[in-house]
Amino acid sequence: MAGGPRATKESSRSLEEKEPVSNSSEEEEVERGVNVNDQVGEEDAEELEAVERTADYSDEEENNAAANHGGGELDDEEERMACKWGLVVAILISLCAISTGRELKVKIKHKDHQPVYSHTLARVLAEYASAVYVSDTTQLFTWTCERCNDLTEGFEMIELIIDVQCCLQAFVGVAKDLNAIVIAFRGTQGTSIQNWVTDLYWKQLDINYPGMDYAMVHHGFYAAYHNTTLRPGILSAVERAKELYGDIKIMLTGHSMGGAMAAFCALDLTVNIGEKDVQAVTFGQPRIGNAAFASYYSKFVPNTIRVTHEHDIVPHLPPYYYHFPQKTYHHFPREVWLYDIDLRSLVYTVEKVCDGSGEDPTCSR
Repeated sequence: MAGGPRATKESSRSLEEKEPVSNSSEEEEVERGVNVNDQVGEEDAEELEAVERTADYSDEEENNAAANHGGGELDDEEERMACKWGLVVAILISLCAISTGRELKVKIKHKDHQPVYSHTLARVLAEYASAVYVSDTTQLFTWTCERCNDLTEGFEMIELIIDVQCCLQAFVGVAKDLNAIVIAFRGTQGTSIQNWVTDLYWKQLDINYPGMDYAMVHHGFYAAYHNTTLRPGILSAVERAKELYGDIKIMLTGHSMGGAMAAFCALDLTVNIGEKDVQAVTFGQPRIGNAAFASYYSKFVPNTIRVTHEHDIVPHLPPYYYHFPQKTYHHFPREVWLYDIDLRSLVYTVEKVCDGSGEDPTCSR
């Protein structure tokens, strides 16, 4: 995916090879996590009752000993009491620590708005992400291009937006089979991809994202959408599409840099325009902001999938450094990682649904 149309096509072929690994096991794990949380409370209550019984037993034992032996010295009695309650407090602190640790683990696994990955939808949107690379604008506008195939049949183009000065391209249309407005952004052209990737290695977080404390983003990606002709053209086309087809959902896609612009557009439509049903599926998208921005994005556009491939370098850029979360770039969730398994003469493509952190170490990080 590091390249242009060819890389996107390769991603599309990978998507076509195999149905995804079901994420039902993950959902079951979340459900088990909720049950575990209930069990944790019961286990802790039982342990606390055991501690209280131990304390009561200790009181009774010491009272009996005092009666049998005539009481003893007051200092010895106070020392024993201090030791006993010190032990009880230590046990209670340990129980609280154990309970907190278990509950934290459950909270990490349990999310209110987890996006559901659809292999079929990813295949369809991969075709739109590929089609936006077509340079013949006539074929693109009339939807007669090579990538305008069965998976995207019946697509009605509303607006084709081209920013010649910044070499950017996007389109807005209506996919009647999806009952959705589709917005696709073109990624980096093949002639400039090498210089672009090299530049991303050293790119720092440039600007604060408006309206969000501590959220910082990549200025180039942000400006490519917000400070060019793309944004006004897209917003106008979305408004016209809704006038024609009503208040239908919006789906955004893009490959590489196109995925970055699709993410900024999805957030813009949700936060600034007030759209309620926005979904994004990107392919080989680079990181675009820090951890604070990733958290902010996932809150407002939770229905987002980032499809990545094991041989694509772009999702690793700009670099992520675990020990500096606010000073480094951080992906937002949820990632679906495509990787190949060689079985003698066969190549088996796996689609792994990664965890909700955005930086799952078992995926393409």
